[in-house]
This record gives sequence, C-alpha cells and structure tokens, in this order.
Amino acid sequence: MTIESFKEFVKTRRPLDTEEIKGFMDDMSNEARRITFQLNTSYKNPEEVRRLLSLLFGYNVPDSLRVFPPFYTDFGKNITVGENVFINACCHFQDHGGVTLGDGCQIGHNVVFATLNHELAPERRHVTLPAPIVLGRNVWVGSNATILSGVTIGDNAVVAAGAVVTKDVPSDAVVGGVPARFIKSIIPTS
Repeated sequence: MTIESFKEFVKTRRPLDTEEIKGFMDDMSNEARRITFQLNTSYKNPEEVRRLLSLLFGYNVPDSLRVFPPFYTDFGKNITVGENVFINACCHFQDHGGVTLGDGCQIGHNVVFATLNHELAPERRHVTLPAPIVLGRNVWVGSNATILSGVTIGDNAVVAAGAVVTKDVPSDAVVGGVPARFIKSIIPTS
C-alpha cells in the first residue's frame, strides 16, 4: 500500500479493517512518532520546525506556517495546511481520515482533530472508520477544543475554547459548548 492509495481508500469512508491497511497504519505511525520525537525533544527554530513538518506531512509546507511544538500526530501524511496558518503548542492531529486547514487558520493550545471513529457493535468496536475534517479560511479554534471526524467548518468561523464539534459549522458562525452549538453570527467590520 502507498500513501496515495491509502488516501484514496479513506475518501470512501469504508472501515480500516484489512491486515494490509492495519500494517500500513502501524508503519506510518512509527514514522510519525520518530519525526515528532525529533521535533518535540529540544528547541527548534521556525525553519527547523517547518523542515521536520515537511518531512512528516510529505510535502514542502508553506514558509508562512507557524507551529509551536510540541506537536503530535499518529499518521502525519494526511494533513494539508494553507498559507499563514498558526498551530499553537500541544495540538493532536489524528489525521488518517484527512485534516485540511485553510489559509489563515489559527489553532489554539491543546486542540484535538480526530478523524477516526469506531464501530458501535462491541464485537466490531476495534474497527475504525475514517472521515475528513476540513477547516475553511480564517477559522479560529480556541484552546482545548475537539473537532470530530467528518466535520467541515466554514470560512471565518470561530470555535470557542473547550468546545466539542460534532457537526458542520457554517461560515461566519461562533460555536461553543459540549456538544458545540451555534452562539452567534460574525458580522464583518469592513
């Protein structure tokens, strides 16, 4: 299995339950841990951080990307970031299903992106189901928020600190709470 074939498979949202897929995920998890350990164990200047993230993500990240380590992921190869993205310390990206951060996104401390879910039946609970998380442009996610699999967050939206986002968020909306609920609309000032 290749990274490309895995990414195509997870787009189908079918269970990740074959031995080939499980073995591939284990191998990628080992690689991700190796790189994140390098990233997180001593001070790295912004260029070094971007170099290691490029290795982790599998493409050259934008020069405008700012990440404050530590940074955690258990896959790494299905994260896409736009220009002028900022990711604060201690964020966790479970990116098997894909995480996309649009231009200008700001991610607070300790945010979790969880793109895998489990089947409910006890005898199949070990089976994981992928679904992507997509953030539009200029999304702000407050500290300690959790974004769950299959969620799309529209442009300019704000996710309040500590929120658990279980369903899509429209553009220009503020959501908060557990589960996250609509609080208000953002009215542009210009």
